Amino acid sequence: MKRHIQNTSADNLLVLSSLGDAIEEREVSSMLMQADLENLMSAAKSLRDQRHGSVISYSRKVFIPLTQLCRDSCHYCTFAHPPRKNKSAYLLPDEVLKIANAGAKAGCKEALFTLGDKPELRYKVARDELASLGHKTTISYLAECAQLVFEKTGLFPHMNPGLLDRNEILTLRDVSISQGIMLESISEKLSQKGGPHYGSPDKNPMRRLETIRLAGEENVAFTSGLLIGIGETRRDRIASLFALLELHRKFGHIQEIIIQNFRPKPSTRMANYPPATLEELLWTIAVARIIFGAEMNIQAPPNLSPGVLASLVDAGVNDWGGVSPITPDHVNPEAPWPELDDLSRETEAAGKILVERLALYPEYVQDGNRWLSSQFKTPVKQLVNAEGFPRKDEWSPGAGSPPQAFIVARSRSGQGTWQDYSLEAIIERALAGDTPNESEIIRLFSARGTDFAAVCTAADTLRRNLVGDEVTFVVNRNINYTNVCYYRCQFCAFSKGKMSENLRGKPYRLEIEEIQRRTLEAWDRGATEVCMQGGIHPEFTGKTYIDICRAVKSAVPDMHVHAFSPLEIFQGAQTAQYCVPDFLKQLVDAGLGSLPGTAAEILDDEIRAVICPDKIKTDQWLEVMNQAHELGIPSTATIMFGHVEKPIHWARHLLRLLNLQKRTGGFTEFVLLPFVHMEAPIFLKGGARQGPTFRETVLMHAVARLVFHKYIPNIQTSWVKLGPAGVKFCLETGANDVGGTLMSETITRSAGATYGQEMTPERVMGLINDLGRTPKQRTTLYKAPSNERRKAGLNVEALETEIFTLASRYERGKSTKKELVPPGLEA
Repeated sequence: MKRHIQNTSADNLLVLSSLGDAIEEREVSSMLMQADLENLMSAAKSLRDQRHGSVISYSRKVFIPLTQLCRDSCHYCTFAHPPRKNKSAYLLPDEVLKIANAGAKAGCKEALFTLGDKPELRYKVARDELASLGHKTTISYLAECAQLVFEKTGLFPHMNPGLLDRNEILTLRDVSISQGIMLESISEKLSQKGGPHYGSPDKNPMRRLETIRLAGEENVAFTSGLLIGIGETRRDRIASLFALLELHRKFGHIQEIIIQNFRPKPSTRMANYPPATLEELLWTIAVARIIFGAEMNIQAPPNLSPGVLASLVDAGVNDWGGVSPITPDHVNPEAPWPELDDLSRETEAAGKILVERLALYPEYVQDGNRWLSSQFKTPVKQLVNAEGFPRKDEWSPGAGSPPQAFIVARSRSGQGTWQDYSLEAIIERALAGDTPNESEIIRLFSARGTDFAAVCTAADTLRRNLVGDEVTFVVNRNINYTNVCYYRCQFCAFSKGKMSENLRGKPYRLEIEEIQRRTLEAWDRGATEVCMQGGIHPEFTGKTYIDICRAVKSAVPDMHVHAFSPLEIFQGAQTAQYCVPDFLKQLVDAGLGSLPGTAAEILDDEIRAVICPDKIKTDQWLEVMNQAHELGIPSTATIMFGHVEKPIHWARHLLRLLNLQKRTGGFTEFVLLPFVHMEAPIFLKGGARQGPTFRETVLMHAVARLVFHKYIPNIQTSWVKLGPAGVKFCLETGANDVGGTLMSETITRSAGATYGQEMTPERVMGLINDLGRTPKQRTTLYKAPSNERRKAGLNVEALETEIFTLASRYERGKSTKKELVPPGLEA
């Protein structure tokens, strides 16, 4: 650990902050006091950008002043007042709901309950009104109103009710997603006679720190901060920040530090007291950032500093706090909230982009099992994207909604002014073939605004340089030979059986004759490939998979067999009592041509433990692919994203695939599979998001192109999951392949997708021509099919009715031996 840093340059201040948990007040206080404001701000800005990049967040809230009575008498406050004649001490439930409903209609997601500190301890009228409402305490009534607001409007309560004991914290934890109390200052002198907190017992700093400590012990995400300019010194502020830091080090629960500047208000005892200067505000913001480091959310209310928001950004803030489009700031009524459009423009003018958050910050949302009570876990999870910010559009994979127009416009706008300058260097290196590291990939996935456009443009440029303007596709047929499966993958709505979730449709198993019939029909319709996958049927062995390959090649010797994920290979080898390489050789001898890269989902065991706990692990999937490639068996690679994982898991997945590809060169393409949520068990049970957002989906295509570069030159986009409009868009942001015509898509439709089961070659070519690109039919291994094959795929007749042999012993309830039933649809 570096000690005795005397130079107060910005670089040395950054070194100071890097000490993390080792940073101590006595060692840095003098240094911070002596540092030049310019150096402080430079260091703070650099720290902020390391973690928060281009984002300045805010919460769209409605302000609910449940009561303005308070037992304290702060000398600067206009919010609290004594009881008034003919005025209720508390808002009634109907009044609370009226405000909350207006907020919900205005797009708010936070209901901020602000109130005085336990007024019933001071005022009889408060006790009497509480009794009439059926309560003994303000906290009890607050809990009732918060629950009512959530149940009736869906707004998430955040509350600032003052000092709390442990039981009160737990009571409010059940009905809110976050709580808060401003420390304001640790200085005891402010509570002495003549000080602004004199006569305010709840402003005792030790009591306030105790409330914050208890919140940490009970896993409550908490807000705190300083009120500056009320008589404290700079050293007092440093001491206050370190008092908060000590608690945060123990519990990790302080999600933001607010730096609020005092503004004198008429009709208060401090009406003539000078306001905090801009220099003091900037100094305190910068010092808070340096003390708390890159990760912390540092907030300054924008309505208290109109006209100088860019300076606050330069000092290290990354959040504007709650901003209400419909209710005033009842604590600072003289300072109206900025219009959100104006705030967005000012934020962009400062080189950042305004992003909405919940009252619970994204990093706490992503760890919701710890920070949220049970009733909020599912609603929060299903409202947010992979980063933990609220979703901004109605689009979900497979749902049929059009892509968000704003995203489309942004990506086509090209590169403008950088909002996160670190991205420029990352992209330049990626275009030159220098693979981004894990943290840099995460940074690429965070791109928004003009940065998002730059990532898309770079990916499309690289695509053009590597593979040109041709867009490839293969005429193929999916043959899902069984939907019976004894694995319990939580994302899968396709598999059926006594061990599965068994949501829709009936369990079936195709007879060999039906597999051969479908293969012949596919050949007659121009196919060069059958893609075969299914559930892991408990009666299947390695011999079953060998027999399936032989059956296809017996029916159509020239048909390419693209079949069996690493999971099926692993299970087949075990049941046939072969090692994996020997089993693969047996399959090749029977006619196997290549492997699909499914069963990868997310190649990170932290995520696999949630979505497919009994499936093969990451290393096993990679090793099966490694062994296949070493035997000369090519494969695709996939990712299924948008459920429970985070951008860090995307980065790990991409890098693990890339590392294998650099060793073997066996991946022919990278196939992107956005999670279709509608019928997935994990979503229906409240455990997953609504698939990726459209922005995330586009970025996955673009970032994959930049990461894989020349090593995996083909990036495939899925018409089944994105629809024609989404496919067109992704073809302009890095993708160059639209996969197969499919003929018989069932797995995605089982999950609730609406885009159909076949896209004919004519439709595929029309889609590509509409973009001004050149359609090119290919084989599985990216060779040119014969003219005979191309002609056979045009103007084809409708598919014959498919025959499914029901697997009655794996069906729950009544079943028949054999009937025609479309898999994935209602039974």
